[in-house]
Amino acid sequence: MATLSVYPSPNPNFLSPMDQTNHIQESLPQIQHNPDPDPDPDPEPNPDLTPNTNPNFHPPLSTPSEAVPPAAPLPSLLHLSFNQDHGCFASGTDHGFRIYNCDPFREIFRRDFDRGSGIGVVEMLFRCNILALVGGGPDPQYPPNKVMIWDDHQSRCIGELSSRAEVRSVRLRRDRIVVVLEQKILVYNFADMKLLHQIETIANPKGLCAVSQGAGSLVLVCPGLQKGQVRVEHYASKRTKFIMAHDSRIACFAITQDGQLLATASTKGTLVRIYNTVDGTLLQEVRRGADRAEIYSLAFSSNAQWLAVSSDKGTVHVFSLKINAGSPGPDRSRSASDPVTSPHSSLSFIRGVLPKYFSSEWSVAQFRLVEGSQYIVAFGHQKNTVIILGIDGSFYRCQFDPVNGGEMTQLEYHNFLKPEAAF
Repeated sequence: MATLSVYPSPNPNFLSPMDQTNHIQESLPQIQHNPDPDPDPDPEPNPDLTPNTNPNFHPPLSTPSEAVPPAAPLPSLLHLSFNQDHGCFASGTDHGFRIYNCDPFREIFRRDFDRGSGIGVVEMLFRCNILALVGGGPDPQYPPNKVMIWDDHQSRCIGELSSRAEVRSVRLRRDRIVVVLEQKILVYNFADMKLLHQIETIANPKGLCAVSQGAGSLVLVCPGLQKGQVRVEHYASKRTKFIMAHDSRIACFAITQDGQLLATASTKGTLVRIYNTVDGTLLQEVRRGADRAEIYSLAFSSNAQWLAVSSDKGTVHVFSLKINAGSPGPDRSRSASDPVTSPHSSLSFIRGVLPKYFSSEWSVAQFRLVEGSQYIVAFGHQKNTVIILGIDGSFYRCQFDPVNGGEMTQLEYHNFLKPEAAF
């Protein structure tokens, strides 16, 4: 799952609105109520939001007919994340939080608070009314060491989890709440909010953590206790697997919905590696580029056939994976009509003589944005599409050619910080 947070770095996840009826309400956990809930916030949207300009190289396909004169400053984005199935995304601002639908793109609802206001983490639970919130920014709505469980049906917090340290991120499943601190991860049961497990980690200021979302048992991935190490917890088999993924510190990772595959990137940002989470086998290695880069997000497609990568270099890459999602391992059964594989260097025939760079697998498709800006990426629900979200408020939907690869085609652009009337 991808996330951008503006405390140390980027971060992502959220719950969907009540006007969406395709999820079964009884599947939600029953949460013990907070005896002293926070005062109800003002649920009315703020009409004083002004449009922002698009700073990206790709011009928007459409623009509003006329600009709205500035009546109040635009909110500052503190957090940006997709929900678990990438069908929605959430933003935390210095005013509150907002929830959006990806396809079709639209703002679903927003909650702007009267006082305090800053929300530094918004974690959705698919498309239901329950969210996890953490205060953030210079004037936080809630203490940064508390996770507030928000019920949007009641427009108030119905529970909270407190810790001694600041909360870096939160991950939700229907049965678990995972709270990520600087050097510890706490796993709670969702129904009664009892602590089930504690995991010590190396310093983790970005709040790196990933959890499986399949119907099976929980698989949790987090940094280990050594530089470059990833820890995988398989709760069904009660096994812990440590993977020495990189020589440098871990910068980003992602897992598939079933938790079988893991993609990792280090602070060097040149290589992305894909592992089997059960035995730690390295299945594939792909190259983003030759220069150092900060990797902001990694995302698997739903069928684990593609991997998307975003970084501060301003290019979103899509790689072809040689993995059979049903049985992790090299997939050599593709026919001539199957999608293109990641291209290799033209000098790969002298592999083993020249540096490893020349035998690297490169991305199949690319989409170029502003270098230095922060973006997170996920695969869209439409075939061969990618959704890109920017901390500047940009929303892109792009399409890649699975056969020929190359530059992606921009299908849609919006600035989601603009007033609702501009959509």
